[in-house]
Amino acid sequence: MNRELPALPDALPGPVTDSHCHLDVAEEYSGLAPEDALAQAASVGVTRLVQVGCDLPSSRWAVAAASRWPSVVATVALHPNDAARLGDRLPQALEELAALVAEEAADPARRLRGVGETGLDWFRTPEEEGRHLQRESFAAHIALARRHDLTLVVHDRDAHDEVLEVLDAEGGVDRLVMHCFSGDADFARRCLDRGAWLSFPGTVTFKPNQHLRDALRLTPTDRVLTETDAPFLTPVPHRGRPNASFLVPLTVRFMAEQRGEDLAGFCASLHDNASAAFGGSW
Repeated sequence: MNRELPALPDALPGPVTDSHCHLDVAEEYSGLAPEDALAQAASVGVTRLVQVGCDLPSSRWAVAAASRWPSVVATVALHPNDAARLGDRLPQALEELAALVAEEAADPARRLRGVGETGLDWFRTPEEEGRHLQRESFAAHIALARRHDLTLVVHDRDAHDEVLEVLDAEGGVDRLVMHCFSGDADFARRCLDRGAWLSFPGTVTFKPNQHLRDALRLTPTDRVLTETDAPFLTPVPHRGRPNASFLVPLTVRFMAEQRGEDLAGFCASLHDNASAAFGGSW
């Protein structure tokens, strides 16, 4: 695999937010230092980032990054695949996560904005290998987000119906982001009915993914987000190479064309939507 970063694209006409990235993983994967990632993103109009935690160490890293860089806010979580792997250590890990959330949510600076990525992943976890632990962890994250008025960021892979079943059973949350939206138009409607924002990464540019483009077109303008999931899910024409927040303009231009929207106006909507989804400006 080619791990050389692509060249910077043309800048966008207005600021947008990468609503889901992993600066720490990107540095390990491609050698892109976080401060360089932020500077390069800003140079093309990607002025804010949401740094996402997937386990306790990366969650602590996310909080520290948000405290260090004003353009970054954090979310924290145990990824569903990690929840399944933890086994009987899951309750203790959830307790530690809850303590971290309580401490950071009490900070007047409020750099912690979300709980996630949490959810369900049936692709990597067969039924006999811990799906019940994923459900247990997901329910705990929902309660945590609701308790501290934080946005819930949901990872959903091959588990569309089950994700909504758990959300409904647990009473939902005030702010819900469907990270790396992977469903079709029907699933998009069901998520939107629950007040969700749908976040589209570079996969929407992949030729086989017409179902994502159908979902994108029907999503109301005030419910659309974009993300990289960097260093993964790199948009066309750089699929297969490392992703970075500075590649958001490729996805945004594609999304605006698919929706038939003016690019500058679409950028403004994405910026406002990220503020609404993650509880304020930064």
